Amino acid sequence: MKIGLVMEGGAMRGMYTAGVIDVFMENNITFDGAIGVSAGAAFGCNYKSRQPGRVIRYNKKYCRDKRFASLGSLLFTGNLYGAKFCYQTIPQLLDVFDTETFKNSPMEFYAVGTDVNTGKAVYHKCSTGDFTDIEWLRASASMPVVSQIVNIGKYSLLDGGMSDSIPIRYFQHKGYEKNVIILTRPLGYQKSPNSFMPLIKLLYRKYPLFIKAIQTRHIRYNKTLQYISEQEEKGAVCVIRPSRAITLGAVERDPDKLEEIYQLGRCDAEERIKDVLGYLV
Repeated sequence: MKIGLVMEGGAMRGMYTAGVIDVFMENNITFDGAIGVSAGAAFGCNYKSRQPGRVIRYNKKYCRDKRFASLGSLLFTGNLYGAKFCYQTIPQLLDVFDTETFKNSPMEFYAVGTDVNTGKAVYHKCSTGDFTDIEWLRASASMPVVSQIVNIGKYSLLDGGMSDSIPIRYFQHKGYEKNVIILTRPLGYQKSPNSFMPLIKLLYRKYPLFIKAIQTRHIRYNKTLQYISEQEEKGAVCVIRPSRAITLGAVERDPDKLEEIYQLGRCDAEERIKDVLGYLV
């Protein structure tokens, strides 16, 4: 029986996920495979590279660095988060991503992107942690409006959350019969329609299927939450979700606030660790 880990995105709410997975790693919890969307991919990849503490460390250190995220970067490059600094300089030089451990780990790792031409999810298995894999992580976390489209092979990609925010069904289809799901919204949350649709329709007028995907995202998201609740009631999945609402936005420059949400993830994970271990037996 294959055991999977499914990680939702949510921009800087991903600090919550970072806290949860660090506790998992510290308790030697292993998975046969993991799948991450957006921040869930960009931060969750550290599970496969076995680097607890890395996510909160570099985010706190560089959150006030204009190279990390800034209006200037958005205006001059089209990316709110500096692509070169975040996906090359940090992992290669400043807080090195352990590609060797990533490559040698038996755990499969998938990143989810949205193809702007079709509006559909694309699932990529990251096996080596090389430049192409990192580009997939970047694509998965590239939020519409504040990010350039990432071209990889035949795909033109943006945020995976636009098409499949919580890819539990995909992982079940891949044969992962037991899954732990990390959400970044509290119990009872329901997503509303996107309030930026007029701007999105203007910016992506060449991609009508992508516009439709964003326009209907809240419907798919809420249906997925309902499905997860049904699966949870049956004991088919184990869900870790925030014990309170997280108010961090797309960018957060206060390292103390990042630490607060990271610690919330740690606390919630520690409280549920026996449940997780019992579920995985």
